[in-house]
Order: sequence, then C-alpha cells, then structure tokens
Amino acid sequence: MTEYDTGIEPITSASGISAVPSSSRYVPSTLVSDDEITVIDNKKINKQILKKPSAAYFNVGYTTWPKREAGNAASVALAAFSLTTFVLGLYLAQAKNIKIINIAIAPAIFFGGLIQFLAGVGLFLIGGAGNTFAATVFTSYGAFWLSFGSIYILNFGIIEAYGDDAEQFSYAIGFFLLGWSIFTFFMFLVTFKSTWPMLILFFTLDFGIFMLSAGFIAPNEKCVRGGGILLFISSLFGT
Repeated sequence: MTEYDTGIEPITSASGISAVPSSSRYVPSTLVSDDEITVIDNKKINKQILKKPSAAYFNVGYTTWPKREAGNAASVALAAFSLTTFVLGLYLAQAKNIKIINIAIAPAIFFGGLIQFLAGVGLFLIGGAGNTFAATVFTSYGAFWLSFGSIYILNFGIIEAYGDDAEQFSYAIGFFLLGWSIFTFFMFLVTFKSTWPMLILFFTLDFGIFMLSAGFIAPNEKCVRGGGILLFISSLFGT
C-alpha cells in the first residue's frame, strides 16, 4: 500500500511544513498543521483516517486507530465515575434531606474506586491506543474514590484520629478536596479541543469540587450543597 493510499506521508522539506527532528524525545500527538493535516510521529496524516476526539473513548485529540483491538475500557470507567458522582452529588445536595453518607461509600470503594482504577490501568496497558489522557484521568479518580471512601471506613481510623474536633476534620477534608480541584482544573484545560459534553463535565466537576472545598474550610452548608448540585450535573454529562 502506498503512502498516498494510507493518508500518511513523511514530512520533507518540500512539504512546506517544518519537520520534527527524528532525535526529538517528544512529539505532540495533536500538532495540527492545518484543517486537514495533522502531524504524528514525524509524519503528515490526513485527519479523515484518524480517530476523532470522542467522549466515548475519552480522547481529547486526534489519534491513530489501535493496531490491537481491545474492549473499550473507557466506557466502564466513565460509567463508574458518573454513577458514583451521581450518588455523592445527591447526598451532598441533601436531596430528600439525607445527611448520612454511608450509602455513597459502597460505590465509592467498589465501582467508582476499584473498577475505575482497573479500567484506567487497562487503558495504559492494552486498550488506550495512545490515549494517555483517559488512562491518567481514570486511574487518578479511581484512586480518589478509594481514598475518599476509606476516610469513612472505621477500621482505617481516619475519622477517629480527629476525636471530637469536628472543626479540624472539616478543614482537613477541605484541603483534601482543594488539591483535587487543582488537579481537575488542569484536566479541564486539556479538554478545550475535545467535545462539548466532556468540556462541561470537567467544568462542573472542577467548580463543584472547589465549592465543596470552600464549604468545608469556611465552613458553609450552602456552599457544600451547591457543590453537590454541580457534581450531580457533572455526572449527567458522563452517562
């Protein structure tokens, strides 16, 4: 098959596009030359033969199709994220005046935590087709749910360590969430070239986590409820 048939053409000096040195240690996978051509691995590739940005595959830029087909781990990871966020969002928003968090811990540990983390690892190893963003997001948020759920498991002794000092515990939760809001903000920046549902998902998620952080540090119950509502909205865009 010729280079013309595949839509892939090595960059030459006559192409009008500056070649990326072969010795370069990093070549951005979405280095766009124009509206029809992108550059991947020092080759000009027609966008029509590439995998487009997709919320289903959780890829934020044009990527080559995988040489080895495998199940789409991003689907189950996104489902795990959305369902767990949906449940926690409703709890934090105090829907039906529910104020006991225990029901949200089970999905946080097993579905949003364990399953999402394993799906992210699967994307790194076999199913990612070079989609490092999805693998990073799902392993990170899988670990987030595991760590968040472990706070409320008595055998870990995390809550017990604070004793009767509810104020200090509230501050600690706020700082924990603040770190994740910063991480989510950087993930949000990556989605600007992606689909609008993914953009809204990360915007509402980041804003929601930030409001929760502020609500626990302040503390302010209305701020926490607002954060819960934003998490609920974010979960809808992941389904």
